[in-house]
Amino acid sequence: MGERWRELTHEAARRRLFLALAVLVAVALYAVIAPWVDGVDERLTDFANARQAPSGQWWFGTDSAGRSLFVRIAAALRTSLIVAACAAAVSTVIGVLVGAVSALAGGWVDRVVMRFADTANALPHLLLGIVIVALFRGNALAVVLSIGLTHWVQVARIVRAESLSLREREYVSAAVVAGASRTHLLIGHVLPAVAPQALIAVVLLLPHAIWHESTLSFLGFGLPPHEPSLGTLLEEARTSLLLGGWWTLVFPAGLLVLTTVAVAVAGSSLRGLLAPPKPSRMAR
Repeated sequence: MGERWRELTHEAARRRLFLALAVLVAVALYAVIAPWVDGVDERLTDFANARQAPSGQWWFGTDSAGRSLFVRIAAALRTSLIVAACAAAVSTVIGVLVGAVSALAGGWVDRVVMRFADTANALPHLLLGIVIVALFRGNALAVVLSIGLTHWVQVARIVRAESLSLREREYVSAAVVAGASRTHLLIGHVLPAVAPQALIAVVLLLPHAIWHESTLSFLGFGLPPHEPSLGTLLEEARTSLLLGGWWTLVFPAGLLVLTTVAVAVAGSSLRGLLAPPKPSRMAR
């Protein structure tokens, strides 16, 4: 019965993962090929066509400068996804290294690192991100660092727990007895063992990174207004919305929600598929 239940659970996870990946592929294709499909430069202004509602000519309408939102949102998606992916990778690398080193070092080093992690986790992420970005305003690298430096704690805790469990296994104990250094244990045993967790962490951090980038840009602390991202488009939509331009908010917000939900579903499904099976009661 337990084996049958695991098969059904894995089958449902595979279907959710396939559906989420299909949505993400469609979004990525839209972000890449939209300029060639529409044939319009997203930077081209045409004030004679400002705030045009969606139609056969303007699929997503136009903004206050007469630019095609179909093309602008595609460019914004590219920017937001690249920034979010880099931020998630930075956060995961920091979390993996901190968690693994803390577990291998042990003793007072482990205690100090974990207290620092608790302190970092207690700080408001958005407020800390605004402080970091404000020092280098309008810089994409600052946005990446502000997200990466505020979202590594959970990854570090997961990797630390996995590393502590790994340290008790026989082949690791044998390597320690044989005189293996901590660097060898880190590179040869710990990092390969936590690689699946790191992959899942990158995927699960992507929605948070996308939302944080959008929030920072919406508040005016992220990317500059002339560089399209989902956050800057939502910020531009505030004025147009008051003038009846509902499409300037609906389409970028809809793509933002669709993308983050698809990534979150893909991450949770991937975690379910890669998680080790729980031992059955008979095995216990």
